[in-house]
Amino acid sequence: MKKVAGILMIVALVLFAVGIYIGMSLPPSPEPTLRNNYKIIFFHLPSAITAFTAFTVTLIASMLFLKSRDIKWDILASSSAKMGFFMITAALVSGSIWAKVAWGSYWNWDPRETTVLITWFAYAAYFALRASIEDPEEKAKVSSVFAIFAYVTIPLSYLSTRLFFSLHPTTAKIGLKIEEPLGMVITSFLLMFVAFLILDTEIAKLEITS
Repeated sequence: MKKVAGILMIVALVLFAVGIYIGMSLPPSPEPTLRNNYKIIFFHLPSAITAFTAFTVTLIASMLFLKSRDIKWDILASSSAKMGFFMITAALVSGSIWAKVAWGSYWNWDPRETTVLITWFAYAAYFALRASIEDPEEKAKVSSVFAIFAYVTIPLSYLSTRLFFSLHPTTAKIGLKIEEPLGMVITSFLLMFVAFLILDTEIAKLEITS
C-alpha cells in the first residue's frame, strides 16, 4: 500500500506542476475586478473540492462503523476528516485573500464564506470531541454520530450561493478557458488525498496493534 501511495503522490505532483504552470501562464481576466487575482482559484477550488470529498468519505465511513462496529471504519473516518479539515482551512484562507483584493476586505459575511466557516467549526468540534473521550469504542461511536450531523453543513455550503444572493464568483465569470489546468490541479489534490488516506490509516492501525 505504501508503494501505491508513493505512485499516487508522484502522479499528483506532476499533474499539479503542469496544471499550475499552465494556469499561471494564462492572461489576466477581462473582468476588471479579477485581473490576475483570479489565479488563486487554482488553489482555492481544489482545496474546497478535496475538503468536501474528504468529509463525504468521513460520513460514509462513520455510517459503516455504526452499522458494523468495525474500528477500521472509524480510523478511515478520522483520517479523512484530518485532510478535510486541513483543506477547508486552506479554502478559507485562500478565499479571504481573494476577497481582500476583489471586495476590499478579508471577510464580508458572504453566504459562501459564512457557511464554509460553519463547516470549519463543525469539524473542529469533531476533533475536540474525539480528543475528549478516552475509550476507543465510545470515541468511535460518539464521533461517528457527530460526523453524520456535521455533514449537514456540506450541502449548506454548496447550495449557499444558489439559495442566497452571493458575491462569490464562478469560473464562468472569469471570462477565460481555465477548465483544463484547473482540472489537472483538482485531480492532483484528490490523488494526494487518497495517498494521505492510505498512509494515515496504515499508521493508525499500527498504533492500535502496537
